[in-house]
Amino acid sequence: MVDDLARFIDKAKEFGALDAKLIKADTIKTGAWVRMKCHFGCGHYNTSFSCPPHTPAPRETQEVIDCYGTALLVHCQQIGDPTEVVIKLEREIFLAGYYKALAYGAGPCRICEECNVQQCNHPRQSRPSMESCGIDVYATVRANGFPIAVVKDRASEQNYYGLVLIE
Repeated sequence: MVDDLARFIDKAKEFGALDAKLIKADTIKTGAWVRMKCHFGCGHYNTSFSCPPHTPAPRETQEVIDCYGTALLVHCQQIGDPTEVVIKLEREIFLAGYYKALAYGAGPCRICEECNVQQCNHPRQSRPSMESCGIDVYATVRANGFPIAVVKDRASEQNYYGLVLIE
């Protein structure tokens, strides 16, 4: 199966990713504290259907992750890119027969000027971010050999990640 999925690494790059890697789903880390950082630290909390409190809690996210064996971790260097890339990948992977493909992006959704937080108006173009669902992006990325560091200013190198769960 991994050999069959390796072609999606090239697809990720074709769609704009800097790099991508197939990872074991059990290396994806979740934590209750991650959502707390969204609540107390992000100005987008409760402003988007794809941000908390409208997204799954970490426990529910972990239950979903436990249904998968493999994932594709996507590395980009622009904030909106991972979401766009993983949405395209989710569709490609689904059409290849992996019907459980499920994508997580990065950061808040930026599709609508003002979000209808009761129901997404663009469900085919929007995905929740990894962090909004309680995924510890730093621990997950580091466990899988990609670079990530706290960004101290706009001149610092910035790395953004998306994820597609595959089974």
